[in-house]
Amino acid sequence: MNLKMKKDGKFEFLETGGSGEPLLLLHGLFGGLSNFGAQIEEFSGRFNVIVPTLPMMTLPLRKVSLAGLVDHLAEFVVHKQLHNIHLMGNSLGGHVAILYAIDHPDRIASITLTGSSGLFESAMGNSFPPRGNYEFIKKKVESTFYDPATSSKELVDEVYNTVNDRSRGIRIVMTAKSAVRHNLAHKLHNIEAPTLLVWGKQDEITPPFVGEQFHELIKDSELHFIDRCAHAPMMERPREFNRIMGNFLERVAARQPSPA
Repeated sequence: MNLKMKKDGKFEFLETGGSGEPLLLLHGLFGGLSNFGAQIEEFSGRFNVIVPTLPMMTLPLRKVSLAGLVDHLAEFVVHKQLHNIHLMGNSLGGHVAILYAIDHPDRIASITLTGSSGLFESAMGNSFPPRGNYEFIKKKVESTFYDPATSSKELVDEVYNTVNDRSRGIRIVMTAKSAVRHNLAHKLHNIEAPTLLVWGKQDEITPPFVGEQFHELIKDSELHFIDRCAHAPMMERPREFNRIMGNFLERVAARQPSPA
């Protein structure tokens, strides 16, 4: 599909259109549109797939935080007049999805979390990444995947350029620290929507025990592990991820009351 990002006021997003319910995909700290190519292709026939940019690099500095991203998402949903939303978030995007869903349960039809932060995460750390060290960044990006070859040079270059821009790098660290401080263990029981958890068995950033904890704390949840897969199952094992998510969304639809 040849889709382009749209700009509408302060919001930047991709939208496939169509009459289906909205499927909102939220990227992680270093993520973006390219993370979800397989899901856009797979689900655009049944859903209005929307990928908003989480504006870590453009929010006013005083608002650079997890709460600032959740507020931005809430404003975007109101702006687009979205209801019956199927939310999917990877890593930090999962963290944002959880907080939004707890605050706005009336707008949520389902939640899918994959490698979500919110309980435990081991990533770049809480200090500024070493500037100018390409090999360090390359290894960190490769650790996102079970197979390092999944990490393209374009992806490494994008992360490298981000951390080597001092202003953008500071924003990344501020956002990461905010996420670490915002542990969700005491809030997850408030999630009302059916929730799908998809975890890579070899995830070293949010290890499998994190998925198990989410499953234990979210009452209406199911947990699936994908082998030979790490922190970004939707990228590394897209066919298996899409099969699991597609089956889940079909079962969610079957549970919804028929229109009068």
